[in-house]
Amino acid sequence: MSTCARTEIFGLADNCDAARRGAIGVLADLGGFDAKLFASETYGHEGEDALRHLFRVAASLDSPIVGEPEVTGQLRDAVRIATAHDHVGSGLSAIIQAANGAAKRIRSETPIGERSVSMAACASQVARDVQGDLSRVGAILVTGGEMGELIVDQLRAAGLTRLTVVARSHARAEIGARRYECHYGVLDDLPALLPDADIVVTSLGAGRHLFDRGMAAAALAQRRRRPILFVDAAIPSDVDPAVNDLDGAFVYSLDDLERIALEGRSSRHRAAEDAEAIVGEEVEGFRRATAERNATPAVTALRAHFERVRADVLAELPSADPVLEDVTRRLVNRLLHAPSEALRALSAENDPAGLQAEKLLRHLFDIESRVKSALPNDRNAGTEKENKS
Repeated sequence: MSTCARTEIFGLADNCDAARRGAIGVLADLGGFDAKLFASETYGHEGEDALRHLFRVAASLDSPIVGEPEVTGQLRDAVRIATAHDHVGSGLSAIIQAANGAAKRIRSETPIGERSVSMAACASQVARDVQGDLSRVGAILVTGGEMGELIVDQLRAAGLTRLTVVARSHARAEIGARRYECHYGVLDDLPALLPDADIVVTSLGAGRHLFDRGMAAAALAQRRRRPILFVDAAIPSDVDPAVNDLDGAFVYSLDDLERIALEGRSSRHRAAEDAEAIVGEEVEGFRRATAERNATPAVTALRAHFERVRADVLAELPSADPVLEDVTRRLVNRLLHAPSEALRALSAENDPAGLQAEKLLRHLFDIESRVKSALPNDRNAGTEKENKS
C-alpha cells in the first residue's frame, strides 16, 4: 500500500524475518538500491502488533493528518490490485475485512472525520455553509499565490463548476484559465465581474485592497443582498476588513481559516482517543475469534471419535432402538460440551495450556490423524498460498 508518506507491505508468513528480507529485496531491486542500505530505512511489525498496525492504518490513525479519508481509498486500491494478482489468500482477506470493519465502526461512532483540518478544506466547508450547493454558484479566483489555487481545487472537488480566473495580465490569467478550463479577466475587470460572483478567492497580495467597501457594497446592491463570500488568502490582504461590516458580505482571512483548522485538529485528536480504544476492542475480538476457530479441528475430531465409538456400540446390539440412539447421542453431547468449550476458551485467551490440552487430547484418544482429516480439503493449500503472499 502506497500513501503520500510511506509504502507498506502486509502479508502472512511462517518465517517473518525471511519474508521481510524478501520484501525489502524486491523494493530495493525495483528502486536500484542496495538492499542492506535500504533495510535501515524500513520498520516492521509481527503478530498482534502487525494486526493492530493494519487496523490503525485502515482507520487513518497512523496518518500525518489523523482521520483524513484518503488512506481508506489507498488501502482499497492496494487490496484490489493485490487480489487481481492473486496475492490475497483467505487468511489475509479475513484480516483486511476486519480492519475495514473497525475503520467503519470508528467513522460511525466517533467524529474523527467530521471537521476539516487543512485551511483549504476549511475554506471549502465555509463556502458550503454560506452558499450551499456549490454546483449552483459562481466564483472568482484572483490568482497569484499557491494557497488560492489549493482552495479553488477544494471548491471544485466539492462541486464548483463556474469559475473566472483573474490576474494582473491577460497572459497570466489565460494560463490559469487553461488549467481550470474557464473564463478569465484582469484586475480592471473586477468591478464588473463581482456582482455575478458568489465566492471570491484571492491570493495576489497586491499591496492594496483589490476589494474595498464601496466596490463590495455596489455589487451587493446589484445582487439584491445575495451574499458574497470573500476568502482572502493574500499577504498583505486583498480585501478591506471593512467589507465584513456589510450585510451579506462574509470575509475570511488566513487567520480565520487557521483558527478553524486548529479547532478541527483538536477535535480529531480527542476523537482519536476513542478510536484507539475501538481498535483495541476490534483487534482483541478478531484474535479471539481466530483462536477459537483454530481450536475447532481438534474439537471436531474429538467429537467424531466419540460418535464413532457410540455408533460401534449401538451396532453390537441385536436390533436398533430409537430410544437408545437418542439417549446416547445426548449423552455424548453433554459429556463433550464442557471440554469443547474449555478448549475454545483456552485458545481464545492465548493460554499455553490450550496447546498442551489439545496435545493431551490427541494422545489420549489417538486422534492426531483424525484432526488432520477434519480439516477442509483446501485448507492446507490456502495456507500455503497465504504464506507465499
